[in-house]
Amino acid sequence: MKTIFTSIFILFFLSACEKSKNNDSPDTLPDADIKTEVLTQSLKFPWEMIYGPDNFIWFTERAGKISRLNPLNGVITLVHTITEVTSQGEGGLLGMALHPQFNTNPYLYVVYDYGSGNSYKGKVVRFTFNNGVLGAPLVLLDQIPAASIHNGSRLLITPDLKLLVTTGDASAAPQAQNTNSLSGKILRLNLDGSIPSDNPLPNNPLWSYGHRNPQGLVMANNKLYSSEHGPDNDDEINLIQKGRNYGWPNVEGLCDQADEKTFCALNNVAEPMMTWTPTIAPSGLTYYNSDYIPQWKNSLLVVALKGSRLLQLKLDESGTKITSTKDFLQNQFGRLRAICQSPDGKVYIGTSNGTNDQIIEISAR
Repeated sequence: MKTIFTSIFILFFLSACEKSKNNDSPDTLPDADIKTEVLTQSLKFPWEMIYGPDNFIWFTERAGKISRLNPLNGVITLVHTITEVTSQGEGGLLGMALHPQFNTNPYLYVVYDYGSGNSYKGKVVRFTFNNGVLGAPLVLLDQIPAASIHNGSRLLITPDLKLLVTTGDASAAPQAQNTNSLSGKILRLNLDGSIPSDNPLPNNPLWSYGHRNPQGLVMANNKLYSSEHGPDNDDEINLIQKGRNYGWPNVEGLCDQADEKTFCALNNVAEPMMTWTPTIAPSGLTYYNSDYIPQWKNSLLVVALKGSRLLQLKLDESGTKITSTKDFLQNQFGRLRAICQSPDGKVYIGTSNGTNDQIIEISAR
């Protein structure tokens, strides 16, 4: 009898173990089904989107408009039009950032291009938001080289309250290696436009250099990531480090050619985390770590222009390697430029097709 009881107990134990193994652990949530909804359309080249502390989506349009979108009903309120903006090719009103303590420091930062011909330049300007209106413009940085292509222009305010600005090579590739030029860089400023004393070079806004056209920037877990357009090959995701050289135009992607290996060894070049050939033109970038869409946790989400899709780039625990990738929304909405997310985990993307552009909400069913 004792032997029969023992056998029954062992069978029950093994069955329970197998059942436990086949089910999700308490720490693992099942994947969510995602759905999309167009919140608004009839926009023209929306470039930046931010989910504000007022629960509105703030966004720029390349011709000079700054607006707020109510994600609950799709109503858009125009906040300000910057009349100085010159939209030339890929240039115009581009990146934007809100002060992290916006309710007590109602500052909005933008970067835009102005002028024409050889006088086409970019500048970073801070506005003050008061009673629904933007005013009191303060120029923080001016005379950034601009062109009809390769203007970079993503803004990010870090937890230590520094303003980061990406700049492209403005169609003058060698300037990306010139540490005295503002082009082809990620720049770092204090929020009043002064240069931080702990920047890599004294009295120089440079934070990293050797960039071709970085159009995405996000900080997560004390690490800074960027997305960057390559030429006809080697689009990149980079882990940005203080003072490092990212190679352009001497290096395209990895240091894998003989001349590139030599240049990399002599110039402290940081290789990308990931490259794409054929190119996809990666643009807006965010870090996702919400339980709302659990399969996206600890991932970079990047939207692509040429690639016309949203990509999930899963990170390892250290945040220094991409372990897997997955594509979403392939060719459903055309070229995708901007991305942001709400505190509850919903994701918003903006198209860049030039006519009837849209802002789309991605949520869980």
